[in-house]
Amino acid sequence: MPRGDGNYLAYDLGAQSGRAMIARLHNGNLAMEEISRFPNEPLKTARTLRWDVEALWQEMRRALQSIAEDHLDGIGVDAWGVDYALLKENGELIETPYHYRDARTNGIMEEVFRIISRDEIYRITGIQFMPINTLYQLFAARKNTPEIIKQARHLVTIPDLFNYWFTGKLACEFTNASTTQMVDTAERNWSSTLLTALDLPCHLPAEIVEPASVLGELLPNLASNKALAVCPVIASASHDTGSAVAAISARDGTAFLSSGTWSLVGVELDAPLITAESLRLNFTNEGGVNGTTRFLKNVMGLWMLECCRQTWSSRGEEIDYQPLMALASHATEFAHLVDPDDESFLAPHDMPSAIASFCAKTQQPCPSTPGAFVRTILESLALKYSLVVRELERLTGQSILRIRVIGGGSKNRLLNQFTANATGLQVLAGPAEATALGNVGVQMLATGAASSLQQVRDLIESSFPPEVFHPLDTEKWNDQAERFRQYCECAYA
Repeated sequence: MPRGDGNYLAYDLGAQSGRAMIARLHNGNLAMEEISRFPNEPLKTARTLRWDVEALWQEMRRALQSIAEDHLDGIGVDAWGVDYALLKENGELIETPYHYRDARTNGIMEEVFRIISRDEIYRITGIQFMPINTLYQLFAARKNTPEIIKQARHLVTIPDLFNYWFTGKLACEFTNASTTQMVDTAERNWSSTLLTALDLPCHLPAEIVEPASVLGELLPNLASNKALAVCPVIASASHDTGSAVAAISARDGTAFLSSGTWSLVGVELDAPLITAESLRLNFTNEGGVNGTTRFLKNVMGLWMLECCRQTWSSRGEEIDYQPLMALASHATEFAHLVDPDDESFLAPHDMPSAIASFCAKTQQPCPSTPGAFVRTILESLALKYSLVVRELERLTGQSILRIRVIGGGSKNRLLNQFTANATGLQVLAGPAEATALGNVGVQMLATGAASSLQQVRDLIESSFPPEVFHPLDTEKWNDQAERFRQYCECAYA
């Protein structure tokens, strides 16, 4: 049982919106309240795509000023991975941080591999190869804007930037640092081998700190009262998936599926798993809490659905999620399947057209209604999850018996049922607020309110029990698995 009562503030920043959540621990029960939600809209110009971190910071400060509690026991920030900010010697931003979907990394991975091989990069970092990784973003910056790199004195990831603005302390928290593909897993530190080989300044990245490190007290000018002025700002598991997985147990036959803009499917291990086969299958070893490793694969997630809604909205067709799910549930089964990880779905101008093009390329009929498009996305995601779960079993030598779906996507009951059907496994859905809860849980570890990660997980489980989905029609789904696999192979042929 956690010791005493307490109030904790968790900032959870996602690719589309940010939230400020207050967690209240009382009599062994944890309750969460959203006190602020705000958009996270990229800054688009003719040539670049960037994050409006100044707007996010203003919203975060506004949320802090609105808090009714007399005191807070901790503040923590989590956000997406891979993106970074460059700072001058005096700590000022040199430029507005780039968005990972910016086109500057197109073709950059191949240039990097001509200098240092894929095998060597993976041996050092154990990280999945994606063009959005910080390593390729930074190499693109050195190539295209070398004067910016020369000016820079510090590099921090996005949640670290906000921690710096809260405290004046420059540091890179380990779970998020590990997503950059610039960390040596053996040393748990920045890889001078990689940075030197690519002519990237080794002095740039800030010192790495472990999750649950207390960075310092809230700067006085940010506090609305004297009690808040001594509130500790904590480097929680600042990668959003790191926080989400900290909230639940993903061991002993349980895999996690962090479902949101991206889907991340994996298990928690005691050490990185870096083999020729994990490289071939493009699995990643991201840092977890208490020295653990999140062994997982990134899969495109509900980004595809959100992009479809944006396209339809631009045409005057505003359809909310619930009506879309109803339309999808009545659409024809397995009429169209796509590989969610095809590059055409990463940043399309028109997602429905991209889906239709994939179907045409693989000699399938094209969806023609919103319900058909949504069912295509959800069935394809579920079948992709099934493939990844089987790969997980093969790589780890462990049997997966159930899947724990966490994050906002855990509220999508149709996708949860499809996931159970496609995998033939029990699905435990929730908590939807796993990321904010894990953020708070790590704060509790840092402040001594909880004595162990298991105690944190037990508290969250009892306070937010999951919904259970059992597999149905598994033979029907199994019949589609080979067809789906062929479409995936065709996409990369």
